[in-house]
Amino acid sequence: MHAAHFTIASNDHLGTPRWPCPVSSWLPRVKPVIRDGQPSGADVLPARAWRDLARRVTGVVLIDGSAGYDAAFRPAGQRFGEVRPQAVVRCLAASDVVVALDFAKHNGLPVAVRSGGHDFAGRSTTTGLLIDLGELTGVSLEDGNVHIGAGTRLADVYGRLDRHARTLPAGSGPSVGIAGLTLGGGLGFLGRVWGLTCDRLVGARVVRADGSLAHCDEREEADLFWALRGGGAAGVGVVTELTFAPVSSPRCTAVELRWDYRHAAQVIDAWQRWSPDAPDELAVSLLLTVPAEQHGRARVSLFGVSAGLSPAHTDDLLDDLIATAGARPRSRWRRQASWTDTQATLAARVPGGDGGHLFSRSGFFRQDIPPGPLDVLVDQLVADRRAGESRELDLTPWGGAYNRVPSHATAFPHRSERFLLKHTATLRPAPPGAVPPESDWLRRSWQTVQPWSSGGVYPNFPDPTLADPGRSYWGGNLARLERVKAAHDPHGILPGLHLREDSP
Repeated sequence: MHAAHFTIASNDHLGTPRWPCPVSSWLPRVKPVIRDGQPSGADVLPARAWRDLARRVTGVVLIDGSAGYDAAFRPAGQRFGEVRPQAVVRCLAASDVVVALDFAKHNGLPVAVRSGGHDFAGRSTTTGLLIDLGELTGVSLEDGNVHIGAGTRLADVYGRLDRHARTLPAGSGPSVGIAGLTLGGGLGFLGRVWGLTCDRLVGARVVRADGSLAHCDEREEADLFWALRGGGAAGVGVVTELTFAPVSSPRCTAVELRWDYRHAAQVIDAWQRWSPDAPDELAVSLLLTVPAEQHGRARVSLFGVSAGLSPAHTDDLLDDLIATAGARPRSRWRRQASWTDTQATLAARVPGGDGGHLFSRSGFFRQDIPPGPLDVLVDQLVADRRAGESRELDLTPWGGAYNRVPSHATAFPHRSERFLLKHTATLRPAPPGAVPPESDWLRRSWQTVQPWSSGGVYPNFPDPTLADPGRSYWGGNLARLERVKAAHDPHGILPGLHLREDSP
């Protein structure tokens, strides 16, 4: 059966709701859906219920088996690619979000909201109703600010802003959605100069869980605005449009250095002492990779950007790192270009993102990891390799503008860290419908360095194994964030990362 299509074009991303009263309490309910021998927690609705929903939205409703459903339901990562929503609502206006939330609430359907679909914990999919914001796109400059639709991908954000010599400090993944990135904080190569993506947010348009619409900024709905800046993953509302204060697009020097793996511990030790204290304009990450092929070579790469510094000054700073490490790189590369070109260049040169089931552990660090544990860390990365498993250690420098914002000024609390260390294991191939067990390496390796972690976790790198997720993601801001959540979603319609993540 094909879904009904009512694709009336709309440029109003916060349009007036066409259905101010509940529209779905009358819909029939039938037997629960069974997946892997267990009920999904939601009843399967008949096709006529979805046809009625389709008549009430300006976008498209896709149900399992309809044309376009298979392309629409899968998130960016394969780990949760077998979770099949009963339906996907591709919203063209905020009024579609209002109707979809009301429909889900009155039919007991779990809800997921998707901007780009890159959530590590599977929060951008569901067995219930998936609200897809991918069509809420657009980038427009007005009075010095930029208004961006929640479904806009970073490649489009950078490309559109570059025409006006403007940009935002944001991520490096071109297909990542601007909304999800911002609501969890938003780190990137320009962050040490201009802060998190959420630090540039000056306003947002939001659909609350009860279907009411809100505009928030520092003066209007200030608590909601505070929560959206780094705490949006708690599920305080569905953001349909974001307004930012952009920055001037800098001239950049992209750099990449590679060392033989035998120098890995030396390089990490030097990097963790040098990189967080380097000039704010220099942001270089360290990446250690082991490919899935059992005999593939392990790599140590330093890559990143100097924003506004001359190539000569950049070289001098990197020479300091090399001297501190006491190990010369086997290759060294740099290129000066615009910020937009630099982004594309680094994305093409840096390995990773080759599919599979992704598992991750990460944390912030305020102190250096001692040499002994570093030796263990780099040995573990290449030991007991498993066929079909690639491994990564990714170290991101903090400091700079990240730490110049008070920890309570926004919901994002991690303002006194030195660096972020992320472990990633990607497992493949897997039989259709099967999820491979978590990597033994991932668990052991994280245990090696965890004693030196501050306990903070970046919300955009969610970890289902955390004992106290809310405290890890939001620290001392958790109590205020929970009050905002209770005020705007008292019945818990929208999923939140502060809850323990025992299932996708």
